[in-house]
Amino acid sequence: MPRRKYKKIKIKPDKVYNSQEVAKLISYLMIDGEKTVAEKIVYNALDEIKKQGQDPLRTLHQAIGNTSPSFEVKPRRLGGASYLVPIEVRRERKLFLALNWIIEAARSRPNKEYHSFSKKLLAEVTEASKNQGQGVAKKQATEKLAETNKAFSHLKW
Repeated sequence: MPRRKYKKIKIKPDKVYNSQEVAKLISYLMIDGEKTVAEKIVYNALDEIKKQGQDPLRTLHQAIGNTSPSFEVKPRRLGGASYLVPIEVRRERKLFLALNWIIEAARSRPNKEYHSFSKKLLAEVTEASKNQGQGVAKKQATEKLAETNKAFSHLKW
């Protein structure tokens, strides 16, 4: 149990789209503090969405909504046995999981088809907005696992 309450750090919206989700995507994508590189990748992908005649923020929100899970499982140890207890996912964790699954799926795409990471990210975001892709599959697998362990939902903390 923590001794004191922790302040929630407020994230500043990004400078181009003025969106906190885009700022989080940039932060999660960033490696070794190379924020300008991450910004360039994300903004290139969102500009490509704009060139396709779609609203980039709406497409990103749609992708996040389709990829964020409602339930996940947490292991709970009881009497020498471990049970996977389904719990409802908080809003902040939904965003974290959705963006990380989209980034993981983009990273796992082959380099032969897509020459830059911004194209991989673009493909994954557009697929996720259409309820397809690896990120959406990961969400469905997580929710299916929670559904199969529904019998242990009475073991909540």
